[in-house]
Parts: sequence; C-alpha cells; structure tokens
Amino acid sequence: MTQTDLVTGAFSFTGSFVAELLLQRGHTLRTLTGHPNPAHPLADRVDTRAFCFDDPVALAEHLKGVHTLYNTYWVRFDHGRNTYEGAVHNTQVLFRAARDAGVQRIVHVSIANPSLNSSLPYYRGKAQLEEDLQELGVDFAILRPTVIFGEGGLLINNIGWLLRRFPLFAVVGDGEYRMQPVFVEDLAELMVDAGASRENTVIDAVGPETYSYLELVKLVREMTGSRSKIVHVGPRLGYALGRMLGWVVRDVLITREEIVGLLDDLLVSHESPRCRTSFRQWLERSRGVVGRGYISELDLHYK
Repeated sequence: MTQTDLVTGAFSFTGSFVAELLLQRGHTLRTLTGHPNPAHPLADRVDTRAFCFDDPVALAEHLKGVHTLYNTYWVRFDHGRNTYEGAVHNTQVLFRAARDAGVQRIVHVSIANPSLNSSLPYYRGKAQLEEDLQELGVDFAILRPTVIFGEGGLLINNIGWLLRRFPLFAVVGDGEYRMQPVFVEDLAELMVDAGASRENTVIDAVGPETYSYLELVKLVREMTGSRSKIVHVGPRLGYALGRMLGWVVRDVLITREEIVGLLDDLLVSHESPRCRTSFRQWLERSRGVVGRGYISELDLHYK
C-alpha cells in the first residue's frame, strides 16, 4: 500500500510544489483547503477536503489514515475574520486533530527568526506554534524559510511589476537590511525529505545568497529592463505609499509589520544554507516572465 500524506493548501504557492513532489514519489495525497480549485493542474490527483477548524472531530476524520501532515497554513496579515490570533488557534486545533487521528509525523512551515518576545504578531505566533508542536507528542520537523521565490511567487514578481510600471520605486531607509531568498522547489524538497526522516528537527530553509534589499531591487530592475528610479523614503512614507498603491490594485502591498521585519534584519539566517538554487540565476532564466502581471494576495486567499 502506498503512503497517504496530507498537504494543507495543496493548490497554494508552496503547497503545490510539496504536493507535486510527493505525487512524483508515489504517495497518495490529500489536502485541506479553504479554496477548492477544480481548475488547478493537481485537482484530479488530490483528495480535496475543506478546513473545518470549528469542528475538531470532523477535522480528525479528514486526517485519519494520514502518515505525514505537511502544514503550510498561515495568514500574511489580518484581514476581516482572518487574523494572526485566529491562525494560531486554527493551527493548534489542526495539530491536536492530527495527533488524535494517529498522524505519525508533522512537517511544519514556520519563519526564520521567530520569537515569543517579538513585537510582531507574525513572528510571535510562529514561535508559539513551534513550541506547541514540540510539546504535542508527535514526531516533527520545523522548517524556517525566509523570502520564498519561484514561479507563482508573489513578492519578487510584484517588485518586478512595480519596476516595470512606475517611474519611481520607493525603498524604505537605506535599503541595507538583508534578505536570503530560498527557491520554492528547494524548500519543497527539504520538506519532503524531512517528512521521510524520523528525526525531530528545527532547521532554517534558506538559499545560498544574501542580498541587501537595495541590491535585490537593483537586480530585479536590471533583469526586467526597468528604468525606474530608486528613491529612499522613511518608514511612515513607505507605508503610506504602499497603502496608496494598494488602493489602486485593490490589494495589500506591504504592512507595517513587514516593514519593521525588514528593518530589523529578520529575513536572513544565522545557519549554513541548506538550499542550493541561486536567486540570480533563477532571475536570469525568468526575466521575461517576472513582473509581467500583478499577483494579488487578496484574490489568491480571500476571494
């Protein structure tokens, strides 16, 4: 009998790459999602079920027979009923339901540099869930990525879109705060390999190159052929400009918390890189595609 695994959000950015790799390795696959997508290329190969965080018994039923749970569920920002506090609660319900259903291993996507003492609810919530998972009594692997790039990735694409479309591009502060981007396919491979292990582990999932934010923006500008001029602004003005552009595209471009996280240098690892794909080389290969169209967070996850 083939092993049955479950990926939360198998039709999402990271989740879809994890799901595809598991299917390639001969696993039977199930997903929990709040956004069923019959048109997705994986839809007819995945047993699709709905999240039901308000019914733990039903959630445990969805998880019965699952060997490994790959959890990518989270929220990027508070929006309506979708809040960080709610995401922490829902994930705690998911973890307990997995344990009650007999799931043998949980591979969980966290974030680099989480902290229970952080002023940022994103990082504080991720730290809380890491602690909860380690105390759950189920074998686990926790992966801590930074900025994830690849086909369908939002952040790098939308930087490219802004550079292609506008004569000015605003960088908050001096832009010398750092980023260590990780390729989504490398992250997926690391997750699936962690699922096949029996070791309880917490590891950073980062790529081989570190850039200042300014260097990264200049590289995307070069690769997209943009002539946009980079201007430096303070955090308040940067957030205000992001809000204004958000109204134009009917999306959330950047949050105050994300600006603070950038300025606090939280998007780098202090461990040796475990992923191998060069961001520069990927961008060279993808230069004709990156930024051609805008990718909306709200359209992807809230509509």
